Amino acid sequence: MLNSTLKLYRNAYRGLSRHSWYLALVMLVNRSGTMVIPFMTIYCTQQLHFSISQAGIVMALFGAGALAGGFIGGKITDRHGFYDVQIGALLTGGLLFLLLGQQQSFIHICIVTFVLSLCNESFRPANSTAVAYYSTDATRTRSYSLNRLAVNLGWACGGALGGFLASIDYHLLFWVDGCTNILSALLLLKLMPRSSYKKPHQNQLVLIDSSTSAYRDSKYLIFIALTAVFGTCFFQLFTMQPVFYKTLWHFSERFIGFLMALNGLLIIAFEMVIVHKLEGKKHALHYISTGILVTGIGFVFLNAMHPAIWVALLVVLLITLGEILSMPFMNAFWIVRTNAGNRGQYAGLYSMAWSGAQIIAPALGSQLILFGGFNLLWWVLGGACLVSAIGFIWLYQFSVRKESALAI
Repeated sequence: MLNSTLKLYRNAYRGLSRHSWYLALVMLVNRSGTMVIPFMTIYCTQQLHFSISQAGIVMALFGAGALAGGFIGGKITDRHGFYDVQIGALLTGGLLFLLLGQQQSFIHICIVTFVLSLCNESFRPANSTAVAYYSTDATRTRSYSLNRLAVNLGWACGGALGGFLASIDYHLLFWVDGCTNILSALLLLKLMPRSSYKKPHQNQLVLIDSSTSAYRDSKYLIFIALTAVFGTCFFQLFTMQPVFYKTLWHFSERFIGFLMALNGLLIIAFEMVIVHKLEGKKHALHYISTGILVTGIGFVFLNAMHPAIWVALLVVLLITLGEILSMPFMNAFWIVRTNAGNRGQYAGLYSMAWSGAQIIAPALGSQLILFGGFNLLWWVLGGACLVSAIGFIWLYQFSVRKESALAI
């Protein structure tokens, strides 16, 4: 039994390129310092004494900057390659995290938050393009899962450490987040020299872009819209759910940090193996719709169950399982539609879907809470996940019918 389990884990990680591991290491260092955003809502309301609506605006500006960063980052990546975009995003993001921690007024927090997010989130499409470049068709989904593993391992460390640091001094979060960004840039410069990437010839790039633009791929645009709906629900995990646990269930910052860390630890332990076992057996859209339904059930449980530690743990388990079933296969879906000349566009749109969700999530969540309390929020999230899952099922059926028609 033990030998078969070890073999399963070995096979899940086998065949990934050295550069895929380097990218994952850079991501691990970067995300180990991710602690500002998870605690930003609590920081704004508890330390700066902003209202929950003002905190929602600040979190929405994180999303607005990320939306702009995803678009700009995707465009620059297709023109100049993913290497310089990653370095520039990490360095500027690190410096701006340090600056954000020095701000006190609402307007200054808003301005720096937007600029920080724009610079920092332009990293995502460049990094996604790099992962695709250093992987093969056989290893691509697992390469993205490896990157997600690094993100979540870093998230587990950052969430746990962030909860501890927040209990001492919230300003420490900004220093750690900024310094790890800068360290990640230096590590990338050391491990992966610029010469390892060769861009497509400019004439070839123009030809590819003119014939297969992500912005004219109607099926992909539907996919992006459905992803944004799901993302709006998912981001409540990091924006309004911590406030819910703090204000209504009276959990400590340390336990809230532990819950965030548990999400990452479960992904670290099981995602690569689950993806390895499921990949290729069913269409990616099938797994995506199932995962979104499970996530919706997790949110509804916050209404269906009484306040208790075990309920919070069960909710983390359900939402994490939904994340494992959906997000790796979302990457698998969009990457097969790309080529070397338009991958930045597709990666940028995918990043923008999540960034758009970051804008909507805190604004919608805070308004629903003000209108009908947290109970209304969790019911709405459950319903929105159901709508998104049905949309992905329809997209799957539409894809199958279209593929059958083409075969005839």
